[in-house]
Amino acid sequence: MPEISCDVCVIGGGSGGLSVAAGAAQMGADTVLFERSEMGGDCLNTGCVPSKALLSAAKAAHAFKGAEAKGIKPSSGKHVDFAQVNAHIHDIIASIAPHDSVERFEGLGVNVIQAEAHFTSNNTVSGTDHSGTHYQVTARYFVIATGSHPWVPPVTGIKDTEYLTNETIFSLTECPEHLVIIGGGPIGIEMAQAHRRLGARVSVVDVGPVMFRDDQEIVSRLKHQLEAEGIDFYENIKIEKITAAENKTGEHSSDAPQAGAVIELESGEFLVASHLLVAVGRRPNLASLDLEKAGVKFNEKGIITDNRLRSSNKRIFAIGDVAGRHQFTHMAAYHASIVVQNMLFKLPVRCAEHAVPWVTYTDPEMAQAGLTLPQARQHYTHKEIRVTDWELKDNDRARAERRTDGMIRVITSKKGQVLGATILAPHAGEMIHIWTLAIQKKMNISAVARTIAPYPSYAEANKRAAGAFFTDQIFSPRVVKIVRFLMRLTKR
Repeated sequence: MPEISCDVCVIGGGSGGLSVAAGAAQMGADTVLFERSEMGGDCLNTGCVPSKALLSAAKAAHAFKGAEAKGIKPSSGKHVDFAQVNAHIHDIIASIAPHDSVERFEGLGVNVIQAEAHFTSNNTVSGTDHSGTHYQVTARYFVIATGSHPWVPPVTGIKDTEYLTNETIFSLTECPEHLVIIGGGPIGIEMAQAHRRLGARVSVVDVGPVMFRDDQEIVSRLKHQLEAEGIDFYENIKIEKITAAENKTGEHSSDAPQAGAVIELESGEFLVASHLLVAVGRRPNLASLDLEKAGVKFNEKGIITDNRLRSSNKRIFAIGDVAGRHQFTHMAAYHASIVVQNMLFKLPVRCAEHAVPWVTYTDPEMAQAGLTLPQARQHYTHKEIRVTDWELKDNDRARAERRTDGMIRVITSKKGQVLGATILAPHAGEMIHIWTLAIQKKMNISAVARTIAPYPSYAEANKRAAGAFFTDQIFSPRVVKIVRFLMRLTKR
């Protein structure tokens, strides 16, 4: 049995774990990485990368419908080869995989062990690889980066029904006839639009409002656009039960010859699905770690950590989804930087989460940083905040592309400190960064208003939204009087 002693042992080869392992090894720390499955984790293999590749294909398919107002007529005939779409997704994954591969990380100096690790004491883990070799690793520090997995709700009949999750939906080589999605969060909404544009009939069912974490006033505008594309929404409704393959009468449905499930809603309605996607949230991967043996406290949300991402065992850190905080790939990378500074340089760097951005990559995209308007109203009184809205219809780039149905909403203090921003626009994910910076640095909105933005661009809308904050002040009767007085003092 190989016994290894090292400086840093990372458990989990997803985005966060790989960032820690690469950074630690290149900075001189003796580093071991355990990964039980595929390098790159959920993001590369079943999350961010394949979903964005699918969305890109869907956007291209949508373009074939034409834009007659621009002089482009719709393309005739079938133009979606779903098997080729699937090949495109996996080609993108394969093109990125070498960057996350065992070979690359071994080249960086990381000792990669392809095994599932579990704690045997407060400073030791062990695991057995695919060849049967058993490893025991003792380390000065451990970083748990095991990620999360799809959660399946306890709906009657679901265990007896074939269903998809984000881990399996990207294996489809034929377009679903009717895709029913349980869950209206970012994953559900992105998959809904992608599959609708690729030819599927799509229904979304949610026990609450869709995208409930976002500003619902702006969500309603996105939802209106998705409905115009043909997506059906069933919100604020429970599922009574799910029946496999057969319809409510016990006979095969003639409406859906490929029917895989019948979903009975509490309203009495029935949805006959050829494919069922469960996208209601994720749970941390904790079960196999034996955290009790390491003295690490946890709950159903994940490992309990302080603001330096240390667990109850101060030599063990947790990052990414397993830390029970924001479940975004970019947050895992951010966590990695916090942990590396704490471990290697003994710097008491703390995790700041007041300026976290997130994006739902629909078309148009919806991006958020800092506080939403409902959150701001919970933290501040009406008199303490100011809301500035700016419509995308006033942006010349949006006009040129006929993509004017969107907006920017900025939440500030009365004096103008930026507290949050929400953007609904074709490139909202690219536009949100300036507001993330403003929130993180506690900047005044005037700083954004004074920037020089390229014209014409969607990014210019940020500057215009910031300028709108000062409209009432600049064009007030008082300013008019001052200007007129100063002009009278100047000779013609």
